[in-house]
Amino acid sequence: MTLMVSGQSAAYCGPPAQPDGLWSAWNGDPWLIAALIVLAAAGGALAVRRGIQARKRNPALLSAWLLAFALFVTPLCAMSVALFSMRAVNHLILVAVLAPLLAYGLGARQLSGWLGPAAIVHAVLFWFWHAPAPYTAALSHDGIYWLMQLSLLGSAVWFWSALMARWSDIVATAGTLAGFAAQMGLLGALIAFAPDPLYAPHAATTAVWGLTALEDQQLAGLIMWVPGVLPYLIAIGLAAAAAFSRSGEHAGR
Repeated sequence: MTLMVSGQSAAYCGPPAQPDGLWSAWNGDPWLIAALIVLAAAGGALAVRRGIQARKRNPALLSAWLLAFALFVTPLCAMSVALFSMRAVNHLILVAVLAPLLAYGLGARQLSGWLGPAAIVHAVLFWFWHAPAPYTAALSHDGIYWLMQLSLLGSAVWFWSALMARWSDIVATAGTLAGFAAQMGLLGALIAFAPDPLYAPHAATTAVWGLTALEDQQLAGLIMWVPGVLPYLIAIGLAAAAAFSRSGEHAGR
């Protein structure tokens, strides 16, 4: 198996993945591998220190680690160099699946007053990094690439941690989630209905996958517009179910 190491192409994950070489397009960046090992060790130490009562959070941390491995080490990383639609999948998993798992696993509870600022900062960063110029810069320099990914993840963890700290406030929770789902859908619609390709790094990398650059961009927009809002709608449902459960407990006393 040939490992694609950072530095072999302008994009961090290596050359754009192609269908006939997909399963060999792993990212073997030693710094990334070392960072993942350190994070795994830190998660294990945290699990030991917590004790039995908090161990229900440990599977969330493990799941977050496995998702990070999938996004940045497996061929999914190289596919996001080739296809903007796969970059959309990468970012949605990062901010709407990995981030809430990490927020839950870490158990932050002191951020209830930060929900509004956290949501605004996260939304602004999400829109910023999906503007053509910042996105192009991120795929041309490793440092900017990691600034994009870590700022998206960090702001998302902040957002989900603040949301979980306000989980008992169904109005604030549902309202914030609905607003975030709406802006995600709006961004997806703008990308899907753009008349021309917006993202230069993918102009010559989509044809081998049977897509024009515009079709790939439209697919990315649809992914953000429809399935991209589902994690936020699911979270609304979970918050509502928790609220009904609490009201039933109070009524039964």
